Amino acid sequence: MRLRTPSARALSPVLLLACALGGPMAGPLRAQQLIGYVSTRDADVTGAKDVMEGRAVLTGSVSVTARDHTAPIELARGGMVRVCQTSVLHLSESREVMVAAPLLFSLDGGAIEIETKATATDAVMTPDLRFTVRTGGPLDLRLRVARNGDTCVENRGAGAPVLEVSDPFGDATYELAAGQHVLFEHGSLREVVDHETSPCGCPGASGVPLADALMAPATAAAAEHPFPVAVSEGLAPVAEVPQAPTGEVHAQVSETLSYNAQASSDAPSTATPAPAPPNNDLAHLVGRLFHKIFRRG
Repeated sequence: MRLRTPSARALSPVLLLACALGGPMAGPLRAQQLIGYVSTRDADVTGAKDVMEGRAVLTGSVSVTARDHTAPIELARGGMVRVCQTSVLHLSESREVMVAAPLLFSLDGGAIEIETKATATDAVMTPDLRFTVRTGGPLDLRLRVARNGDTCVENRGAGAPVLEVSDPFGDATYELAAGQHVLFEHGSLREVVDHETSPCGCPGASGVPLADALMAPATAAAAEHPFPVAVSEGLAPVAEVPQAPTGEVHAQVSETLSYNAQASSDAPSTATPAPAPPNNDLAHLVGRLFHKIFRRG
């Protein structure tokens, strides 16, 4: 895992979106470029103005919601995006005037598979993370976001472009190399399983419905690889502590990883240890009695 923290603060969500689209917010108006096509039999489309021969024409900013099966999107630049069943994908194009303008793919939840020749500054966003293409190249990206925020990512291919993963609300970043397959638990860059084995894309090959695959992906992942290193570093949950027997004093301290790394480092600690209860056994009572006798003497 390669985790680094830049000195500059994270951009605001509005400015972040502008950067993801490849340029400043203000600029000369131009005709919208074509993003691609999707069959209206496979998906419901919001924002598309034209339909040609049963295919919605995707331009500007649109949303594609797959029906009960995978919805393939044919990209105008070449390649394809598969929106897995019932998943919702938002697509936006950059306003830059260029042959292959950068694209922004925003996944609310579910899974997608992107196969295309990526350009620098192409971006993929989830509710918790932002993936930016640092160098152009053949992109074969499998991405799945579970209901609890677990984000499974597979950057397939030895020649795949390097992806920079960042937290829009924090400073931490993660570099995803070519061929790397990881799981960001709860969408956190601080909780990373860097040798994930469960599939990240559409579940058609396994035959498991997407809704079932998204219910408890962390449980399946933990069964396949317990990841003891993460437990030792406090990144994964440890075994449940048994309850103390009745009448026995028992102290238990738990700590939850903060979502915002900067906020957690700045927040002062307010926890104070509880004083130990007095010992009332016979040996300690006798000891205190002799202590009083000799102190008076």
